[in-house]
Amino acid sequence: MSQPQHLRDDYRHFQPITTRWHDNDVYGHVNNVTYYSFFDSAVNTYLIEVGGLDIHNGNVVGFVVSSSCDYFASIAFPDAIEVGLRVGKLGNSSVQYELAVFKAGEDEACAAGRFVHVFVDRSNNRPVSIPEVLRAALMRLLIEPAA
Repeated sequence: MSQPQHLRDDYRHFQPITTRWHDNDVYGHVNNVTYYSFFDSAVNTYLIEVGGLDIHNGNVVGFVVSSSCDYFASIAFPDAIEVGLRVGKLGNSSVQYELAVFKAGEDEACAAGRFVHVFVDRSNNRPVSIPEVLRAALMRLLIEPAA
């Protein structure tokens, strides 16, 4: 079964990531669980820098409630990578991110995944509407629904 291609042009934002020596596993490539760290870092960097999310003192925090990743090609330290980011679905209190890991300068992804954040009130962990400034930043990443 062939995997769908995930191409650089399909993503709205890119976050450079530096692979680290300890990301490699005994097989000589970046371990599968590390990709989730790349995804988390790319999304949270965007939310902080573009969406104004205050991770230390803000009233709203995002909880990951679902995640997945498909792997197409290996990466290894010291590869320079970029994580492509887009928003597939944007709800009242939740967002589904779609991400892809690219070797710097390459058009086809080495891995692609998704995860869902539910935004909650920090004091009681109950879902809340995504704040407008954050919503505006997420709207910039929203892909058009398939026709």
